[in-house]
Amino acid sequence: MTNLRPLALCIALLSIGRGVSAQNAPVNAPLSEARIFAADASLVRKMANGAEFRSIVHGELKTGESVDLHETMQPVGTVPSPLHAIQHSEFIVVREGMIVFVHEGKVERVGPGGVMYVALGTIHSLKNVGDVPARYVVIAIGGDVKK
Repeated sequence: MTNLRPLALCIALLSIGRGVSAQNAPVNAPLSEARIFAADASLVRKMANGAEFRSIVHGELKTGESVDLHETMQPVGTVPSPLHAIQHSEFIVVREGMIVFVHEGKVERVGPGGVMYVALGTIHSLKNVGDVPARYVVIAIGGDVKK
């Protein structure tokens, strides 16, 4: 359970919202002490399919795990990424919209406040099936996150 404490902190901070005053720490800041990251301080990258990507934090925890937090906005009707496998673990926190999570032959719906877990090697895809843009935060841990 001890290894989940940094993850719980990240989820709590991201759930608070964008209105929180925070220090503008660099995205690749060392993660050796407690701090607050301004989720909206990073630049937004526009993707070819209309989606938006914002890197929030990338680094290594004191316990040795690599971690990457980023936010994605997937517009209504966007073609989702094809099924793919990841070489790390992910928690995906839905902030807005309705997502269909396809994984391991299953199709599940998740809305605001829902959390998906994607284990290392899981073949999966996310699709916005709602009538508003879907926003979700990805917390990637371990594996190829160091890259």
